Amino acid sequence: MQITVHRSGFTPRQLKPAEERDLLSYGLGITNVVARATARADELKPEEYREGGRLLAAKVERYAPRWLAVVGVTAYRSAFNDRAARIGPQERTFGDTRVWVLPNPSGLNAHWTLETMAEEYARLREAADGA
Repeated sequence: MQITVHRSGFTPRQLKPAEERDLLSYGLGITNVVARATARADELKPEEYREGGRLLAAKVERYAPRWLAVVGVTAYRSAFNDRAARIGPQERTFGDTRVWVLPNPSGLNAHWTLETMAEEYARLREAADGA
């Protein structure tokens, strides 16, 4: 993910995984919809996604960021019961927080290349810079 974030222009250099907390200095925060690590998204139960969505919505309410970016359309659809969601900006908001769904950089997501993922992440960056 760090290379995608860098290539999209969010960071001036590629961060190492151990530097993830440094994203906060760039105005970015990263969290998971579901805290449990899995090899594949289909290993998670629907109720785990829904609970993760509830907790994430509470976190967004607490911190009130301008944008919430959710990595993975399947995670977003499941967490927020939005079967029509697609990659990109969403109609849904959390208060004044706008929502953008990004492609998941997992190797299992083969139809997105590093270049096309960076382009989509850059679309969010440009929208956030313009807000």
